[in-house]
Amino acid sequence: MSVAEPRRIVLFRHAKADWPQVTDHERPLADRGRMDAAVAGRKLADTDVPIDLAVCSTASRTRETWKLAVQELPHRPKTVYEERVYEASPGELIAVLNETPDDAQNVVLIGHNPGVQGLADILAGSAEGDARERMSRRGFPAAAFAVLTFTGSWKALEPGVATLLDYWAPSE
Repeated sequence: MSVAEPRRIVLFRHAKADWPQVTDHERPLADRGRMDAAVAGRKLADTDVPIDLAVCSTASRTRETWKLAVQELPHRPKTVYEERVYEASPGELIAVLNETPDDAQNVVLIGHNPGVQGLADILAGSAEGDARERMSRRGFPAAAFAVLTFTGSWKALEPGVATLLDYWAPSE
């Protein structure tokens, strides 16, 4: 694939987690989170973004979110579990995405707030329709995702280069 072709990034926050007596990293999804993860997967399938690669935090709630969401997609992309996504800042998430091989055109990153929301905000130099207004109004609740596009190599991904195409949250 050419680096001149548009790439898409889906920034996906894990679904609602429970609060049992375990470490933060090991928190599982709550019942509502399991429902919302599957719904988010169906909504992601509706975007018609053919995901080539999933980069998922190693936390239990992100792994469980992705396991439920990916079942709703027309095909299962390669998934990489990346420790650096857990508790990552937007800059750290950009560094992870900069390492994406250029043969991956469309990537979903399954992570945590505030990093995921911050990344969506700083990557989106522009937006289509009312996507930015909806994202600003709703924030980035559990199971929300944003779809962005940019042209160029993954190494060239930096603040302001993307366009926010779509935003979805469970209450949308």
